[in-house]
Amino acid sequence: MKRLFALLALVGAVSFGAPVWAEEKAAEPVAAAAVAAAPAAAAAEAAPAAAPVALVANKGDNAWVMVCAALVILMSIPGLALFYGGLVRTKNMLSVLMQVFVTFSLISVLWVIYGYSAAFTEGNQFFGVLDKLFLKGVTVESVGATFSKGVVISELAFVIFQGAFAAITCGLIVGAFAERAKFSAVLVFMVIWFTLSYIPMAHMVWYWAGPDAYIDAAAGEAAGKTAGFLFQKGALDFAGGTVVHINAAIAGLVGAYMIGKRTGLGNVAMAPHSLTFTMIGASLLWFGWFGFNAGSALEASGGAALAMVNTWVATSCAALSWMFAEWMLKGKPSMLGAASGAVAGLVAITPAAGFVGVMGAIVIGLLAGIVCLWGVNGLKKLLGADDSLDVFGVHGVGGILGATLTGVFADPALGGTGVYDYVANAVGPYDMTAQVISQLWGVGTVIVWSGVVSIVAFKLVDIVIGLRVPEEEEREGLDLTSHGETAYHH
Repeated sequence: MKRLFALLALVGAVSFGAPVWAEEKAAEPVAAAAVAAAPAAAAAEAAPAAAPVALVANKGDNAWVMVCAALVILMSIPGLALFYGGLVRTKNMLSVLMQVFVTFSLISVLWVIYGYSAAFTEGNQFFGVLDKLFLKGVTVESVGATFSKGVVISELAFVIFQGAFAAITCGLIVGAFAERAKFSAVLVFMVIWFTLSYIPMAHMVWYWAGPDAYIDAAAGEAAGKTAGFLFQKGALDFAGGTVVHINAAIAGLVGAYMIGKRTGLGNVAMAPHSLTFTMIGASLLWFGWFGFNAGSALEASGGAALAMVNTWVATSCAALSWMFAEWMLKGKPSMLGAASGAVAGLVAITPAAGFVGVMGAIVIGLLAGIVCLWGVNGLKKLLGADDSLDVFGVHGVGGILGATLTGVFADPALGGTGVYDYVANAVGPYDMTAQVISQLWGVGTVIVWSGVVSIVAFKLVDIVIGLRVPEEEEREGLDLTSHGETAYHH
């Protein structure tokens, strides 16, 4: 009977093979046994060279990135649209919803046509090439690198994930000049700015050859030279502190200056018409932001879990710190303050999410709530711009704070992950001062780049179309004058 069981076990092993997850572990001893059994060097020379093994996307990682892409889309529509819509006056509710909704649609199409190709192909330090126009050559078999050697995801999953980032970045800008900009002017500006600011910033920060190119020191050096400008500078941006938030905030601030202040500002009540919508929008942003930050790990891994926990706790800390600081200053805690604090925390933790430990996330969140509260009050008065929905005060100030502090709290001595050396296949020595300088390179570059592009783009649109609606249309409200409909019928 024992012999029978042994024979059945042998037949089963031959018929069904080892489980999938055992293949990697089984590979080494099998290879070693094959080498030991080789008769001689002559036989080895006679054997044909083994063909390189094609990497296949892991279904779990694929599923994770696609779900995260959907979560990022949720952040734009309806999350951001409702957050902004609740902050404007009743007569402009639909205009903001339209601007966010149509901007999302427009950028999504442009991303597929040329945005992805220009951002994520090897070109120079600032732009990729146009070899993948209309996603040419991107098929269901195409794969893209992650942050682990030998691990890939479907390129199409990466396309939509990054496309959702591009779309929400452009949507963020809308809040700075809400209630007075021409709809047509907004759309034309978005095309120019997306092409000349978002795409190059994404390429500068996030484009690299992938970990499998770092075989040895020489190969690593060669691969490094093909990366984006800020990647080569060593700037860390896990999920878009520079590419998304500071980039959009500078564009919004420039727009607020060039379009001018809202008619009646300081004399007419301009309180948010529905903090209920704003709270719902902030909650959808927070929910979707788990995909935004944790999805940027590109794998269903421990790194993704770290980013998710950091996003959760930093946001909570920022909501509390903003609320308590406002409570002390104004005597009452407000729903607007708590929601704004949450968004500030989300912004600040974005560049750091996968690089810092939980204590680092707590500190970043607590500081973000207080510093961004100053950004939308004291700093806003100093700048003198009518940034309608505080895009710069939250996304600009929070983004700069988070990007800079990433260089501090990524230090393994402070609980961070450090910077991985793909040649040594280990975390490398950490120099906090050098890393903070690299972070400041990122901050400074995006401020200048986005600022210059935005000035040129707004000026061109103003000459050709005009940036602002006539005063009488602004007084009546953009819902009726620009779109012929109203959000509410009383």
